[in-house]
Amino acid sequence: MQPSEVKALLESRLDGCEFHIQGEGCNFQVLAVGEVFEGLSPVKRQQMIYGALSEEIASGALHAVSIKTYTPRQWQAATDNQGA
Repeated sequence: MQPSEVKALLESRLDGCEFHIQGEGCNFQVLAVGEVFEGLSPVKRQQMIYGALSEEIASGALHAVSIKTYTPRQWQAATDNQGA
């Protein structure tokens, strides 16, 4: 799979998120930013992403998926801190 394919799958299955995907083959890093993560534990956030990719993980099309999730406010704070 290509990063663009993973991004398209996530965008079609999870509304209201912005996705940044890196990787190749069957190993990908997913960075997701969305209001949908507000108030959810880190485990619940990851479960949302894994759930959206469950078919591809079960089939072996995706093997290793690393996930980072942020609310827009958290993402803004993280990117502000990187520039400091």
